[in-house]
Amino acid sequence: MADYDESRLTVVDHPLVQHKLSILRDKDTGTKQFRELVTELAIFEGYEAMRDFPLEDVEVETPLEKTTCKRIAGKKVAIIPILRAGLGMVDGILTLVPSARVGHVGMYRDPETHVPHQYYCKFPSDVENRTCLVVDPMLATGGSLTAAIQFLRDADVKDIRCLTIVSCPEGVKTVLDYDPEVRLYTCSVDRCLNENAYILPGLGDAGDRIYGTK
Repeated sequence: MADYDESRLTVVDHPLVQHKLSILRDKDTGTKQFRELVTELAIFEGYEAMRDFPLEDVEVETPLEKTTCKRIAGKKVAIIPILRAGLGMVDGILTLVPSARVGHVGMYRDPETHVPHQYYCKFPSDVENRTCLVVDPMLATGGSLTAAIQFLRDADVKDIRCLTIVSCPEGVKTVLDYDPEVRLYTCSVDRCLNENAYILPGLGDAGDRIYGTK
């Protein structure tokens, strides 16, 4: 079992999350339902990842009287999907934060070495002033996620939060050891990686299952 800083890891294990994840894992779940479930799970994770956003008082006039309510105080959000599977989580986060900006990091994994290779990177112009939610359904070796984190650090981003749906101990350790400030949110930490760097029990290739390209 890999050792890592559990204080920076949040496992979102709400009963509804566990229920939806069981359907997501099923090899017979079709593309449409798989894609919908990824969106729904991203909403649950986004809710937890933004739990500590600061609030400020604001006066609101209801149909009956004026009252003091709470609104988020000045936090700006950027969603950074790792292409292509990460795109499947973007709409879920946008449901919660419609004003968020969306950047993109494009990488592919070498099928033999499992090393990620970048082919695209585009961030909002003010990304350094935003809380960045990096989204990718699978955290396997951690290579793609650590590369994305480094791109954001190079752009002077201070607050990076990573959201995955299924992770493994090896990937969690890699990410949390790589950057001592990053926080990680996931729906499950699975058993291990196999010899082909796929998560066990996992759910297969998330990109292929989201886009029907198996």
